[in-house]
Amino acid sequence: MKLKKALAMGLATVMAVGMLAGCGSSGGSSDGDGSSEGEASKDVTIWYYWETEAHQVALDKVIQDYNESQDAYEVTAKYVPFADFKKQLSIGASADELPDIAILDSPDHASYATMGIFEDLTGKFDVDNYYEGTVNSCTLDGKLYGVPFGANCLALYYNEDMLNAAGCSVPTTWDELMDTAKALTTDSVTGLAFCSVQNEEGTFNFVPWLWSTGASSYELDSEGGIKALTFAKELIDSGVMSKECTNWTQGDVMNQFISGNVAMMVNGPWQIPTMQEEAPDLNWKVTLIPKDSEYASVLGGENYAVIKGGNTEGALDFLQYSTAEDQVKFLMDSFGYISADQTIAENQFEEGSPYEPFVEELKYAQPRGPLAEWPSVSDAISLAFNEVMTGASTPEDAAAKAQETIDGIVK
Repeated sequence: MKLKKALAMGLATVMAVGMLAGCGSSGGSSDGDGSSEGEASKDVTIWYYWETEAHQVALDKVIQDYNESQDAYEVTAKYVPFADFKKQLSIGASADELPDIAILDSPDHASYATMGIFEDLTGKFDVDNYYEGTVNSCTLDGKLYGVPFGANCLALYYNEDMLNAAGCSVPTTWDELMDTAKALTTDSVTGLAFCSVQNEEGTFNFVPWLWSTGASSYELDSEGGIKALTFAKELIDSGVMSKECTNWTQGDVMNQFISGNVAMMVNGPWQIPTMQEEAPDLNWKVTLIPKDSEYASVLGGENYAVIKGGNTEGALDFLQYSTAEDQVKFLMDSFGYISADQTIAENQFEEGSPYEPFVEELKYAQPRGPLAEWPSVSDAISLAFNEVMTGASTPEDAAAKAQETIDGIVK
């Protein structure tokens, strides 16, 4: 198809300058029955990057149920490793073998949409009941270029037995968090932990602190930005948080928490199934991330995107099916996610469920960006954050250096 070949040329250019790539669609020039180009295609293909077997099995079940529910379309899915996504996309584009639907990380959505490879879904899919942040993550210049798959965010987990033993209440502010973390810190336990690695995962864990001051992602060298970096440094300097957090992924942080080495952690709801399975006797609860001037959290999760020039009708038909309440609840339960559809999310969990605080936290969660150049902004933020946490730079110097990079990207 001429459109797909043009998109392939555009993708090759993007790859050359190092921008994030988007997902394409394998409709090709014929359908599964050998019909010629120009005839309606029955096939709908999906690319995704989830490596967790349970996630793959859950998606496959929804696909198979959809295929059995109708005979107009046949959906198949392909796993593409996250680290190889750009490379595989480039190969697929050059071979005119792009998917019809891509499931991608929400902060990457704007960069893909800017490339012009996504179908404009404005007026074609109703997202009125979806959380504003999730819709914003797949919206560019007022146009809808995707459908939220599912949402997650960060909140504060705490070991209730440790808090009770120390005579502490659940912290709600930064000052209370520091005092509580100090009270919980012993020779074998640190009071708090959150992932502080120098990559997008680190940025993901730092921006709630930044946003809680009232500063935006693009205002690191501001009073709020420096305050957030200074608070992070104080957590390390006071000994309530281990310097090893600069090497710990979110999974590592969870393992430290369930092993009893950490009393409180900032993490996401996707850890809950593992924690319930591996540490069934651990007494823990979840609450909002303590605030500076306002509550804040960061939006995570994935979005569906329909590839321009692919089987748009088939893709939209599958999306209508997969975003219905029964399918959404099954997928979200399997992933440890919260529905991006607020009407579903509010009734997704039973009273007392550990997921409920995350539903509340979603009200304060913001997307990263949306900005096509978000990866570069994120690199500047995570570098500043990491340098402060490791003591390589002062908060003021790290913020100034990061701001120079950010200003060169967004101004």
